[in-house]
Amino acid sequence: MDTQSNRRKRIIIMGAAGRDFHNFNVLFRDNPEYEVVAFTAAQIPNIDDRIYPPELAGKIYPNGIPIYPESQIKELIEKYNVDEVLLSYSDLRYDEVMEKGSRVTAYGAHFSLASVHKTMLKSEKKVIAVTASRTGAGKSTVSRRITSILREKNVKYVVVRHPMPYGDLRRMVVQRFATLEDLDRYECTIEEREEYEPHILSGSVVYAGVDYEKILREAEKEADVILWDGGNNDWPFYKPDLWITVVDPTRPGDELKSYPGYINVLLADVIIINKVNIVDPKNVEIVENNVRRTNNKAIVIKAVSEITVDNPSYIMNKRVLVVEDGPTVTHGSLGTAAGYEAAKKYGAAEIVDPRPYAVGSIKEAYMKYSHIGPVLPALGYGERQMKELEETINKTPADVVLLGTPSNLARFLKINKPVARVNFELKEVSKPTLDDILEEFLKEV
Repeated sequence: MDTQSNRRKRIIIMGAAGRDFHNFNVLFRDNPEYEVVAFTAAQIPNIDDRIYPPELAGKIYPNGIPIYPESQIKELIEKYNVDEVLLSYSDLRYDEVMEKGSRVTAYGAHFSLASVHKTMLKSEKKVIAVTASRTGAGKSTVSRRITSILREKNVKYVVVRHPMPYGDLRRMVVQRFATLEDLDRYECTIEEREEYEPHILSGSVVYAGVDYEKILREAEKEADVILWDGGNNDWPFYKPDLWITVVDPTRPGDELKSYPGYINVLLADVIIINKVNIVDPKNVEIVENNVRRTNNKAIVIKAVSEITVDNPSYIMNKRVLVVEDGPTVTHGSLGTAAGYEAAKKYGAAEIVDPRPYAVGSIKEAYMKYSHIGPVLPALGYGERQMKELEETINKTPADVVLLGTPSNLARFLKINKPVARVNFELKEVSKPTLDDILEEFLKEV
């Protein structure tokens, strides 16, 4: 019978493809004191029943590391005589964290969280990080605003995006996106396209993948400034020289009740209260009081999310199917998002409820995320789900499809209706602005 004294400490890493792999890479790969016996996966479809490949896992794991469904956590703890389960999610509410922790401890293992500072890599170049308190707060508009300022100032930069490794991990070690063709070359999911496409169209180079130390060294070769474009509400993988956190007054109080979003509020140099134009001013006041009480050293900026549509005439007096950014209205917990606001703004006669027409995994998503309103989440984690999304769109009896997602789904889905697209951009409405802050920051570059 083995004991603690004669064997390595056995670990399971519990996550949803992304933060979990990074934590392994920086904390456990080639570390002889630990044996990571498994990853568990949830939240995202089709990311379990895979292997974290030996090419990425390192010399201690010649066969790689298995990835199991999180639903098997009890059996896995017992099977492998596990000492500790490390939570490695990038977007959970506090009650969800404690539910997972309670199950793990009840099943006989220790439950732990990773250290922020021990999981951040140090860059030789300056790093600006954009993070959030919750998924859907508006990080992408902030990142795009920053890249536009950097271009205006002739600063050499690249964007490094939080991982979305949902495919063949061997092909995703280091990815570089500079053209729309790169999205096809890497067989990107809808979720990846939503994040990369707007950057590419504006002229930015985007890096992503699985091994973020290798990614960092490649990015440093062509940039003086690295923009960390965060995913969900995770903290950065790289140590920031300027840490910006976006908070969302459409969900007042959530900035204090999410993991690891609360960490981003605690450690930010700048906090942007976004979407102040679409909420009750009392919500803005609640959020501002919360963030100032939590982090009284951060600069607080208020901003609006300006929504426009490329073809407003498509919307007026029409029956509209609204397609929203997937993560925002699923685990981000928003019932509706930018597309719904745009449909109302531009005079839709009816916002058609797609739920009765949903098929396959799209229908299952509505059952799992019962808070979603009369909108369609742009879920596309793989070819099959993209086909189910396409079928749901085409079955819904609407005059027009309004895309509230940053990616043009009509590029790769066969949609049988006219398509209009929502654009949303950040505009600061208080001082200092991002331009002011970056002007000061770039003096050291």
